[in-house]
Amino acid sequence: MTIADDRQLVAKAVAGSAAGGEELFSRHWLAAWRLAFSVTGDAAAADDVSQAAFERAFRGLANFNGRSSFRTWLSRIVLNQSIDLARRQSRLQPLDSAQTPAPEWSDDFAVRDYDLLDAVLALPLERRTTIVLRYWARHTPQEIAEIVGVPLGTVHSRLGRALAELRSRLEETDVPRT
Repeated sequence: MTIADDRQLVAKAVAGSAAGGEELFSRHWLAAWRLAFSVTGDAAAADDVSQAAFERAFRGLANFNGRSSFRTWLSRIVLNQSIDLARRQSRLQPLDSAQTPAPEWSDDFAVRDYDLLDAVLALPLERRTTIVLRYWARHTPQEIAEIVGVPLGTVHSRLGRALAELRSRLEETDVPRT
């Protein structure tokens, strides 16, 4: 998947090709869902947010100007929709790991131990979003700055603070010395 491929698919979808829209959807659905889940902390809400974000993106596809990649543009829409829903429903709570199945984040990283997921979901929203966009959605710091609408230095600062907080939360303090 390349940015050029996505631009071609956008052009096809704007021209009325259902196949172009379907391919964009299949390429980006999982990343959109993961981002929505990381903000809302709820699988059903992530489904709703992702669906609404795609509907909004496809309605506005003719206005997509290509200054950023489709992936970056869609991530911004998903993030805004997720934050709006989370604020409306006050769902910015850590997961109850006993009741929620482990989501598959990527082929090389599946959350089996909820410590990391709980620690990420416990971060303040700005830091959580930055961590998720960087490490789970694999956006560059420059893309994150564009998605979130902050300077690049702010992204680096949030990443540093979030990583320090995660390190602190996940550090084993009761490890017996041998």
